[in-house]
Amino acid sequence: MTNNSHNADRDSKKRRYTPYIIKGLVWCSMIVSWYIVLSIGFDTPSEYNLRHSTDNLRMEYDRLSKQYDAIDEVLNNVVERDVNVFRKLFESNPYDLGAADERERYELYEELITLTTDELIERFGEDIAHSQKLVNDLQESYEKLHKALENNDLIYNNIPAIQPINNKDLTLLAAGKKPLINPFYHIEKEHHGIDYLIPEGQPVYATADGVIASIDNEESSHGKRVVIDHCNGYKTSYSHLSDIQTKKGNAVKRGDVIGHSGNSGLSFAPHLHYEVELNGLRVDPIHYFFMELSPEEYKRIKQIAISSMQSFD
Repeated sequence: MTNNSHNADRDSKKRRYTPYIIKGLVWCSMIVSWYIVLSIGFDTPSEYNLRHSTDNLRMEYDRLSKQYDAIDEVLNNVVERDVNVFRKLFESNPYDLGAADERERYELYEELITLTTDELIERFGEDIAHSQKLVNDLQESYEKLHKALENNDLIYNNIPAIQPINNKDLTLLAAGKKPLINPFYHIEKEHHGIDYLIPEGQPVYATADGVIASIDNEESSHGKRVVIDHCNGYKTSYSHLSDIQTKKGNAVKRGDVIGHSGNSGLSFAPHLHYEVELNGLRVDPIHYFFMELSPEEYKRIKQIAISSMQSFD
């Protein structure tokens, strides 16, 4: 009798607590379901911050990509121009001198895509720091130059600062100062100045104040050439002229016409070969057009000079 009573009490307790247990399980299931739905459909503040932490980086990447595409388009136009010039002059396709640069860009791209976001941010920061150092060094050099000008160590008007011809559209520069294919020997030789592909008879200007140091006749490999001494360590030379409008010992001012372009001497086509010399060392004339070029124009003419493939003398 006692066992039957005990079993009855146990069954009664089961019946009494079973609904509560079922309700508890149902509520737990609903809570878990709502949590899953909320987790999928909505972000917590920390998740939102993580999800949008790279938005600024993505925007910066898009901006830099557009700038890269614009620069790449300019370079492609320059390369196409040089290819056309090469074909007209040599009646053949040019050497593929850009293959090495293309390979280096591909290798850089392959390296970058393997980096994590943190590594890219760190590398980007290093590049910015390096660029900032270059800017600071450039600013320091400008300040030194300014002080030198104030102390009359250098005479501003005697520093080459303009292009020797009228080249406002920057389309006449054909060869830079670097090793180039020589049109006569068909080998790569150091090219010590820059070449302007310009028709005969165009005015050639003195790029700074100075004194005519020497004049060469047409028998020289430079053809008819004028050399100006600017009396501060700078000298400039203008080669392959058709005629000369000055004499040795004459004083000239920046912008004075000293002659006209031509094809005299060892010249493959009508052009002007222009050089800048500082303390006996021939330097890149591209850096001495600061009076008439904006920063954007300087970048463009620098890219044109880098992309050139052959000289004309």
